[in-house]
Amino acid sequence: MPNMIDMAVDHGTLEHILPVSWKTQITAWLVEDTPSFDVGGFVVGNHVRTATLWGKSPGILAGVPFFNEVFSQCGCTVEWHAREGSHVETHGGKTALATVTGPANGLLEGERVALNILARCSGVASASRRLLVNLRSAGYRGVLAGTRKTTPGFRLVEKYGMLVGGADTHRMDLSTMTMLKDNHVWSRGSITEAVKAAKAAGGFSLKIEVEAQSEEQADEAIAAGADVVMLDNFSGDGVKVAASSLKQRWSGKKHFLLEVSGGLTEDNAESYICNDVDILSTSSIHQGVRHIDFSLKINVPEGQGPEVSS
Repeated sequence: MPNMIDMAVDHGTLEHILPVSWKTQITAWLVEDTPSFDVGGFVVGNHVRTATLWGKSPGILAGVPFFNEVFSQCGCTVEWHAREGSHVETHGGKTALATVTGPANGLLEGERVALNILARCSGVASASRRLLVNLRSAGYRGVLAGTRKTTPGFRLVEKYGMLVGGADTHRMDLSTMTMLKDNHVWSRGSITEAVKAAKAAGGFSLKIEVEAQSEEQADEAIAAGADVVMLDNFSGDGVKVAASSLKQRWSGKKHFLLEVSGGLTEDNAESYICNDVDILSTSSIHQGVRHIDFSLKINVPEGQGPEVSS
């Protein structure tokens, strides 16, 4: 939706955001799928073939660098016919998205790993974009963020999918920002003492977020110097009352961001819309989302036999 959403994918090539180590993950996934002999690869040999990547269900295309690297490591090249971040339209059929060229055994060695990554990443991007469009259409101007409830070993792909979809990745890991939850506060003794300890260890460059179950806890966190206060598991109406009250009470005294989290989904997120809230965070854009369906078919010249099934 033009002019409604400012997305990272519109400002540059997202492959450039990936860490130096990301290609080793691709290698590990290929090793997991082919730890020993590939008899199927022996059967087809290394004759150069072309294959078409088909989009078979509608959604946002995401995961292009991962797909490319899988096939690069298998000795193949990829030519894309669609832009990452664009909407795949299938109109009840299928759409050609890319052409992959290389040895037949390389095409089939990389096929499943590449499709699994693309399907998952595109599913996350699609869920992120869908919810973000709904929120913008309803008038919300703040940030939609994912959470750290990601799949072990697959976080980079899922967080990348959030970015392509237009959502914020929130914190990438425990080291990115200090989030003090009820367990931290209970263990330390109070919100104030927990924030004080975090500031002493984290220094000026590390943001501190505090989870609050009430306005009183939020006030204590703000007074202690929290950068972000999360109103956790409030009702939609409760969020609006608390957020307005906190912003008015602390106006001109302390700078902080308000985040709302806890049970937000595509079905209920709009009931939490309040522009006193800076961030809406949810795991629903990456946990249990429907994958986008893709297939890879080796192109067979007309009259030379059926297509190879994926």
